[in-house]
Amino acid sequence: MSQSSLMQSVDARSASALASGALQPVQSEQIRIEQEGLPFVVRWVSSLAAKDASKPAAIPGGPRDPNFNPFLNPDPELTVGPLGDTHVAILNKFPLSVQHLVLACREFEEQLLPLTAADFTALARVMTEAGGLGLYNGGTAAGASQRHKHVQWIPSTDDNAGLALFSAGLPQDLPPLGVARHPALSMQHCFVRVHSGPGMAVEQAAANLQQAWEKGCAELGLQPGADRLMPPYNMLAGDGWMLLIPRSQEQYEGISLSAICFGGTLYTRTREQVDLVQQAGPLQVLAEVGFGRL
Repeated sequence: MSQSSLMQSVDARSASALASGALQPVQSEQIRIEQEGLPFVVRWVSSLAAKDASKPAAIPGGPRDPNFNPFLNPDPELTVGPLGDTHVAILNKFPLSVQHLVLACREFEEQLLPLTAADFTALARVMTEAGGLGLYNGGTAAGASQRHKHVQWIPSTDDNAGLALFSAGLPQDLPPLGVARHPALSMQHCFVRVHSGPGMAVEQAAANLQQAWEKGCAELGLQPGADRLMPPYNMLAGDGWMLLIPRSQEQYEGISLSAICFGGTLYTRTREQVDLVQQAGPLQVLAEVGFGRL
């Protein structure tokens, strides 16, 4: 798929999938919470219940295969097309925004294997055309719902998560691959300065992303074990930064937290969980699923 046609293909496939019902956009109510000068959005998403219902469970004719892999042979109605030889772009069936993409390996790989040049090239193919925010949930404890390796992408809009909310607390004169911590984040994390966006050559953007990831992993001690798998972590890339957060657990008081939550938008399944976030404060909720700051 050519760079120039990627977003056109995403929009065309989205329109078709919406019409057929294959795409099930989130339906949400939201509140805004400001904490330590940072603007957060908390969304109560009723359609997450539909996502829960779609997970392996009893269905007519017998139980669904618990090892069912939606990314190995993706639904044609949700498939945008190949991203080079190694990845495919798929519409997220339960999108958290318009154009929410899954960029999945075409062959099965474990989600917790280290990210590779191919993974970053797939992400760069999207970001060099459309900017936006790259997301990665490294393992179940980091909010991943599938073992099949994939990164995600959402566009930059006023309503979407992003790393711009942290900008005021980060040094803007930091050189490429410079590392910073944000004073409002009490969990272990690091921001790495990275340049990747519209107009840059895909190869250069991919190299920049991979170098930033390697730098952040080294800074945080995120290294594969004897089984070649990484410890759980989240990655966000956009707005001139990459953010990495080691994860200790998936949930806070039953609320699942994935990478997108560290971009300022938290999602809950019930109105009561919104109240929990409001009472604790988003920063404390995020801190509880990470590790204490070194």
